[in-house]
This record gives sequence, structure tokens and C-alpha cells, in this order.
Amino acid sequence: MAEDTNKLRVRLVTPERTLFEQPADAVELPSKSGYMEVLYGHAPLLAELGAGDVTVHGAATEGAGPTTRYNVSWGFVEVLPDRVTILANDALKPEEIDVPRAERQREHGEELWKQAGESEEAYTEALRVISEAEAKIASASEAAQSH
Repeated sequence: MAEDTNKLRVRLVTPERTLFEQPADAVELPSKSGYMEVLYGHAPLLAELGAGDVTVHGAATEGAGPTTRYNVSWGFVEVLPDRVTILANDALKPEEIDVPRAERQREHGEELWKQAGESEEAYTEALRVISEAEAKIASASEAAQSH
């Protein structure tokens, strides 16, 4: 296992299953406050995930290219110097995203926004729904352009 020296052990888990568990060179992920990149030796960190793409660089998955992507929606990430554990509410490969459904989700979020009135909680929920839908649409669109 000498080839895994200075590699992160990356694990992506949803409530239903483990989607990914492999060594990698780096991981980019969407935190609630913006994207961050994690390299081997990173300081310990616990952060809330936002909606967007997790990009795993240098993953050692059989049959995959040097980069693996998953679209995630909310959850948490635990970073340790040699390990990254991503606990996502939902995660899909970009090619698994149902774009018409994501577009309907965005429309639903826009309706929630219009109906929010004076409620800060309603605006927050509308923004969550809209940003999740837009992240899915962007991920699927990027995947379609790369093929």
C-alpha cells in the first residue's frame, strides 16, 4: 500500500449507501460558505455542506478517469489530515441527474420565494430549494458538455 502514501482516504456517504471510498490526491467540495479544496495534511475541520459538486482528483477507481464528480445536497464534511468523510443528504453522479425534475424543483423554489412574505424561514427554505436545483442543473449541463 506504499502507493497510497500522502493520499487522502475519501469517503462519500448518504443515508442510503456509501457511494465512494477510495484514496485521492485532493477533494473539492461545496461548503455552506463556498467551495474549498482539501489536500493531504489539511488541518482538522468540520463544515456544513452546501449544494454543488464534490470533485475527487486522482481517485484510484477502476475504469474511472483521474477525476470523479458527484453532485451533493447538504450535509456535513469531516476533514482530518489523512481522511475526508462527506456525509451528504443526497448525492448523484452528474449523468444520473433528472434535469426536467431539477427544473421543476427550481420553479417550486421560485414559487416559495414569491409566497414567503415577511417570513425569514420561508425565504431561507426557498433559497435552499433553488440553490439545490441550480447546482443539479449546472452539474448535469457540465457533464453533458464534456461528453
